[in-house]
Amino acid sequence: MPPALETGLRGTVAPERYAGAPVIVAADQYVRETVDKGDGEAKTKAKPLAERAWLPESVVGTLRRTPGVSKVVAEVTFPFGTYTGHGWESAALTPFTIARGREPRGSGEVVVVGTFALSIQQRQRELALLRAVAATPRQVRALVGGQALVVGVLAGVPGAAAGVGLGLGLHAAFVALGATPANLPLVVSPFPPLAALLATVAAAWAAARVSARRLARIRPVEALGEAAIDDGRPARWRLVAGPVLLAGGVALTLVLSGLDTEAAATPVTMLTALLWTIAVTVLGPLVARMAVAVLGPLLSDAARIIPAGKAGASGLLAARNLRATPKALAAVLSPLTLMVAMTCTILFAQTTMAAAAQEQAAAGIRADHVLPGAAAEEIHQVPGVQAVTRVLRTSVRFGLDKYPAQAVTYDPRTLDLGVVAGTMDGFGTGSVALSGTAAAHLGLRPGDRAELTLGDGTPATLKVAAVYARGLGFGDVTLPYELVRGHVDDPAGTLLVVAPGITLPEATAATASAGPADPQVTFVALGLIIAFTAIAVVNTLAMATSGRARELAVLRLAGTTRRQVLRMLRLETLGAVLTSVVTGTAVALVTLAAFGAGMTGSAVPYVPPVAYGLVIAAATALALLATSLPARLALRTRPAEAVSSL
Repeated sequence: MPPALETGLRGTVAPERYAGAPVIVAADQYVRETVDKGDGEAKTKAKPLAERAWLPESVVGTLRRTPGVSKVVAEVTFPFGTYTGHGWESAALTPFTIARGREPRGSGEVVVVGTFALSIQQRQRELALLRAVAATPRQVRALVGGQALVVGVLAGVPGAAAGVGLGLGLHAAFVALGATPANLPLVVSPFPPLAALLATVAAAWAAARVSARRLARIRPVEALGEAAIDDGRPARWRLVAGPVLLAGGVALTLVLSGLDTEAAATPVTMLTALLWTIAVTVLGPLVARMAVAVLGPLLSDAARIIPAGKAGASGLLAARNLRATPKALAAVLSPLTLMVAMTCTILFAQTTMAAAAQEQAAAGIRADHVLPGAAAEEIHQVPGVQAVTRVLRTSVRFGLDKYPAQAVTYDPRTLDLGVVAGTMDGFGTGSVALSGTAAAHLGLRPGDRAELTLGDGTPATLKVAAVYARGLGFGDVTLPYELVRGHVDDPAGTLLVVAPGITLPEATAATASAGPADPQVTFVALGLIIAFTAIAVVNTLAMATSGRARELAVLRLAGTTRRQVLRMLRLETLGAVLTSVVTGTAVALVTLAAFGAGMTGSAVPYVPPVAYGLVIAAATALALLATSLPARLALRTRPAEAVSSL
């Protein structure tokens, strides 16, 4: 992924449409605000406009009369379906030529352009033997650190190369979603991959040295005892750090519950879920012991009920293993819990917002149908149509703060915003209505004068007519349609039509157009977090299973069948998945409850059962796959050969 980062830092958008123009005169596409820093200096900040800012037609004449100007070409753009159309007069600005046909000559013609902690834990016996034969702590740490450097380089080189490929894929995805300009090429150079490689090697070396530190410090006589016994008791630092992290999680959750803007709540939501997960990870041995206390008796009871020759022996072995190695279970729980918690938080924060917006829209839209805005004239002529409201979606800025907005020809027969202060009677040019959230942030109330900037940069001073409750469903700002129609790229919008008992062409359910925009870009970006946690799950489980080759060989020598061993491993994995699902779901629910309380006013998140089931099924399948494959490879070796080789 380094190329994506470098592109954002050093990339430039290549000229396309205006490549043939030596000088371009355009309106300022930013809204600017000068801030007094208090020391006699001023700083100007700028934010991009939501709509295109236009120049008045008189500018063309002024430029043509300017000395030294030989030719002025006006450029006009307009929406053309999902594309952007241009006036043919501006073709001279481009490097394009006609491949087939001729230039348009009439109004009806167009031309559309085509994991080291677990590793050290598994090697405790080996390192203990080295300490027993007089290896010094420095030698042990140097051995582990050197091996980590080698592994870091071997893994980092192909990883850096894969990052370049991932960057290419992400660039293509963001271009397809419209989040990145198609003419912004991906910048690829050796520096980001090299930096990523160095960071990977350094992190691997540090993790290995820290993980081996405790074992290297014990006396040689105690080393083998340390390696042989797993009492499941957490280290002292965990007992100190765990409660501190839990307290931090509680504090951050309370902060999140008071945030009511998406820009502020989204990063805090991710941080809250992550902090809770880290707290659970630090207290992992305690969580593992509690899980063993519940799962052990269940597996033992199953072993008594099911005949020993079938699954009963596997259940008994799984229960004994969980009791004997709680630290190993704790190491597996961490990535699984992180995966479930982050995935549920990311997915269901979106569904919670969408459900709240849809609920508000359904309660506020009184129209029977929604139609394309281009059909306005025809709809007014249809017998039985009682009311028509035109709706445009845009955004405005108060200072540099951006708010989603709608422009409407307000009619109480089609729309109910849930007014809580002021009135929408006589709402028209010169008026503005605000959601309760926006009004509170801006410190405005009915009767106040509001200074804002329309989507194309045009300033406007309007009187606050009303404050309403349904901001999620209709946007934080409601403006008069006539004020906004000339300041948006696409003035068509949609129509809300009251026509009871009448079937209209191209009509859809009235609530279909309400709610926030499709968050595909957010899902692509946050999906990387889910992908990385999934990689951690696979690595940890595969290492945990591969490190048990000697144990599995001993079980085979004792008469346990290959099928019983695999079933035992699956039962252990399912126990770990169940524990992680419960823990991760609890983390997500606490986080989502705080998120919902602040953003929607309800602490009850919306969790679609099917989507939640798919998350759990994916985590289970991934865990079973990461356990079964290395186990089958380990069981291919004859038991006697496996024990002697180890």
